[in-house]
Amino acid sequence: MNLLFSAGDIGPPVHITPSPIFEIAGWQISNSIFYGWIVSIFLIIILFVASIRSAIHPKGGFVQIVETGTEFIVDLLKNSLGSRLKAVKYAPYFTAIFFFIALSNLLGLLPILGEAFTIHENPAFRPFTADLNGTLAASLVSLAMVQYFAIKESGPIRHLKHYFSGNLINPLTYIAGIYELFAEVVRLFSLALRLFLNIAIGEIIISVFAYLGKFAAPITALPFLALEVGVAVLQAYIFVMLTVTYLSLAIKHSDTSDHEFEEKLVHTMQSQKLAK
Repeated sequence: MNLLFSAGDIGPPVHITPSPIFEIAGWQISNSIFYGWIVSIFLIIILFVASIRSAIHPKGGFVQIVETGTEFIVDLLKNSLGSRLKAVKYAPYFTAIFFFIALSNLLGLLPILGEAFTIHENPAFRPFTADLNGTLAASLVSLAMVQYFAIKESGPIRHLKHYFSGNLINPLTYIAGIYELFAEVVRLFSLALRLFLNIAIGEIIISVFAYLGKFAAPITALPFLALEVGVAVLQAYIFVMLTVTYLSLAIKHSDTSDHEFEEKLVHTMQSQKLAK
């Protein structure tokens, strides 16, 4: 993100769409995809080092940040799913999503992004989460993961009944089921647009105030830069929180059905004893 503008600049550079910077086997690689790869590699290294140092030195430095973030996601899952066993089971997936989005948002605030480095007159780096294609991909992977976990928890038939839960003879059951399936698609775009708009608009605001400040750009943009640091982490939390909520809703019917089955079984056994 460029925080220095000369007097001859027409206006702040604003990039809403990604730009191709090179090709691999005929596939165009955009600056946001390239940035996403770098963040992924960086995150893998961080988590790998943290896992080693955590076993040797439980607290200290960035390891404590990773541990705190992981425990935070575990507590979030526990509160939503009602089971710490399930929370620990799914924590690695949601923790990886949280740190990837947070890291992508935070690194996107560095001055080396934007116009600082260019390839073919296009920015070499563009935040992955400031690209609608990137947030759509993240949302698609997250919701596909939710569906997979839900099917794994309750089975394909019972999971399908989650959408068509009424009397199958009643046509309204199918209408309600189609509506529920459509709601899944809405959730996909809702997750993607919420994350994209918050990060992209924040990037634009910083660029505008940096441009208005000219040579004093670091001073005029500093308050909004500080605000975006909080927004970066907050948006990562909201994305994961909503995804966890969708998982909770998807598997809740399984736990409810099992509880109802146990109650019916106990009631039947008691009735049989009374009959004897």
